[in-house]
Amino acid sequence: LGAGAAAADIAAKAAEFGAAKVYVADGAEFADQLVVPKVDALAQIAKTVSPAAVLVTSSGEGKEVAARVALRIGSGIITDAVDLEAGDGGPVATQSVFAASFQVKSKVTKGAPVITVKPNAVAPEAAPAAGAVENVSVEFTGNAAKVTSRTPRVSTGRPELTEAAIVVSGGRGVGAAEGFGVVEELADALGAAVGASRAAVDAGWYPHSNQVGQTGKQVSPQLYIAAGISGAIQHRAGMQTSKTIVAVNKDAEAPIFELVDYGVVGDLFQVLPQLTTEVKARKG
Repeated sequence: LGAGAAAADIAAKAAEFGAAKVYVADGAEFADQLVVPKVDALAQIAKTVSPAAVLVTSSGEGKEVAARVALRIGSGIITDAVDLEAGDGGPVATQSVFAASFQVKSKVTKGAPVITVKPNAVAPEAAPAAGAVENVSVEFTGNAAKVTSRTPRVSTGRPELTEAAIVVSGGRGVGAAEGFGVVEELADALGAAVGASRAAVDAGWYPHSNQVGQTGKQVSPQLYIAAGISGAIQHRAGMQTSKTIVAVNKDAEAPIFELVDYGVVGDLFQVLPQLTTEVKARKG
């Protein structure tokens, strides 16, 4: 939406991963107004093409857009899916619920399903398709909140936490704000985002915007590395759906080890620098 001159590049990338057709809508409204123009475009396209499902990224904005689209087209909605599979009567979504204690399978029984999918929940697989571009002229409804000014967020140079394919998080075990230095060095070597446990955030060691957990951000990367994190249920609820989980902790009895694919019992200040050095060596 609002792709403009970048439509060709977007179409090419979408075609690489299976898009037979790419609908492109352009207009100043996408930049000047919040949420509603995207709802106008998606609802109009959905009503025109009768899709098997409407998939939206499971961000804060994405879930608001999805809810409004579902209401517009008279369909049901599923949020925070971590997997999708074909089923009788439409796609079946897997969700992580009750603080990530259970996984449930759900499907919409009315209309074209509107489903928000957690970023990086599913690894992309190349499936070349036509990627034909169809330009859409959107009838905007207006009455949306307007953007009056913008202040660029200071960039860390790292990926956005909720969208990163790799996340390296630090917890109480880092000991102080300075302790996050080894966490950041490993994250930068891997091209990863940096996360933090609630304990580390509450202690003032790292910004709240980087908190992973039930009261923070929920992530589902391909690789999650937990350094000095005990594994309280509050934190597990925010990262349990990660595809591969690695933990480094001095306490061999830490609950986090019940969850991980790989665990290292050791001092993170010794383990992480060695891992960083090895990562850099392998990357040449």
